Amino acid sequence: MPGPRDQLIDFVQDLAQVPQVDIPGGRWLDLPDGRTWLTDVPGPTDDAPAVILLHAVGCTGLLTWFPVIEALSERYRVVTFDQRWHGRGITSEYFSLRDCADDVAAVIDALELDRPIVAGYSMGGVVAQRVWRQHADRIGGLVLCATTDHFRTKGSERVFHQGMEWSMGGLRTLSRSKTVRTTARLAAEAFEVGPTDTGQWALAELRSTSPWAVAAAVAALGRHHSTPWLAQIDVPTAVVVTAKDRVIPPERQRSIAAHIPGATAHEADCGHSGCVMNAEEFLPAFLQAVNTTNARVRDSA
Repeated sequence: MPGPRDQLIDFVQDLAQVPQVDIPGGRWLDLPDGRTWLTDVPGPTDDAPAVILLHAVGCTGLLTWFPVIEALSERYRVVTFDQRWHGRGITSEYFSLRDCADDVAAVIDALELDRPIVAGYSMGGVVAQRVWRQHADRIGGLVLCATTDHFRTKGSERVFHQGMEWSMGGLRTLSRSKTVRTTARLAAEAFEVGPTDTGQWALAELRSTSPWAVAAAVAALGRHHSTPWLAQIDVPTAVVVTAKDRVIPPERQRSIAAHIPGATAHEADCGHSGCVMNAEEFLPAFLQAVNTTNARVRDSA
């Protein structure tokens, strides 16, 4: 199984092929546990329904989602932010998926959003599941993309995630201040480059998350296991299956839809980096998933 850093390197090498696009600006948002970098793109009307986009491991909010924001904002208010330990996200003593889900609830409260749809890609899909688990009353629906309900199903996955967990345990004695300083320096470099060239900007965004943070997030993902409670999810849910995915097998993604009552499945003919590298394939399936979920949210109101 290729490591997440190898996947990210391949991803960056492919970014040179991405056409130049306009990257929306952002701002700092203060939350109870710290501050994060947030992009809040208004919809066509003041009361447009809101969608919160949660990014993949090792990425930032904009790096995962920049190809879809413009099209999505034609109907929705679109919010994305850097999750903790990623990009310009919150720094904390430990990385926890539970804390990440609490951060989503904090963003909902800070922006006074009314039961938004929470859409997550890969790691973001795992966090989205936990948002329902911990804060079901805050959200209207879920869109789970290129994600799973559990890892460590194969021997190679168990060895990989267990190795990450042991490594992180051994490294906890290192100076937290050193980690914070490194992350801050990389984030500053991302600011300096600016969104003048998509490939250059994307590389700076990627470098703003330290290898330490990636390892911590991967270790946490290895402990994720939502299978026992997927059937309890009671908000409208859609699953976007990346049908050529070699990181999270498509059958595992389809299994999520099969376990969540009433969930709809939407196939995108792309791999795990399809949200960016094959946006022309991913975007139609994703928009269909969001629109279907939004219609169900309205009908249930």
